[in-house]
Amino acid sequence: MNRKAMKQLVYFQIFRITTISIVLFLFYMLWTFVLNGLGVVNWTFLTDIPRNGMTAGGIFPAIIGTIYLTLMTIIFTVPVGVASAIYLVEYAHEGRFVDIINSAITNLAGVPSIIHGLFGFGLFVVLLNFGTSLLSGALALSLLDLPIVISASREALLSVPKSFREGSLALGATKWETIRHNVLIYALPGILTGTILAVARAAGETAPIILTATFFYRPNLPTSLLDGTMSLPTHIYYMATQHYNIALVQPLTYGAALVLLLIVILMNIVAIVIRSRYRKMKKW
Repeated sequence: MNRKAMKQLVYFQIFRITTISIVLFLFYMLWTFVLNGLGVVNWTFLTDIPRNGMTAGGIFPAIIGTIYLTLMTIIFTVPVGVASAIYLVEYAHEGRFVDIINSAITNLAGVPSIIHGLFGFGLFVVLLNFGTSLLSGALALSLLDLPIVISASREALLSVPKSFREGSLALGATKWETIRHNVLIYALPGILTGTILAVARAAGETAPIILTATFFYRPNLPTSLLDGTMSLPTHIYYMATQHYNIALVQPLTYGAALVLLLIVILMNIVAIVIRSRYRKMKKW
């Protein structure tokens, strides 16, 4: 075996070992949550409020709060993110200014979530006086997700061949008609996949909402956008670090983590299904 082949074999083995290690760690993590949390997950746990100092009962308010925050994040993020990507790709003239904007968006996607949370606290909770509320939390999560949605949508739009645009314009279609009927339909799988993955990340974030939206204990469901709430990520954090008897509530903490993990996995499965559903539309 020559040196080049030996080098290739070594790299392949490194990649194989790395992949297997990651997969084994993932299964170990899943098994840990299932082993420690499955015993407490039942209908009462999913539909009841926390009771007896959060040592009994369920996580229903946290589940509903997570759903509310996720849905509101979608409403605030998707239209703005997709519209921004369309403008940057289809309307903005290429140049230094656009390059700076794209670079800034990429850098913002890597900013730690606690920074978004502190900014959201200062802007929405204090300056705009929304208080600790669903609105403040959803807007803070939107700041976290916007760079991801814009980047994913931009890449999806750039993947559509220019010939699709040129052919439509040559037939007399307007710029917007071309984008709507000839570009977006082929970019849609990438846009939806990136959006769902971003929202799945937001559903599991703790730092932004712990400063803007959630309480340690609030059994009542929010009735307006300016009401605070409980959520699964912060509930898990509080139970694991702030409860007066952490050992006693450890099974409940694992149960809540398992429910959150299943919700995030479900969102990722939806993203995979959507991508597979529209994959044939991208075969040019």
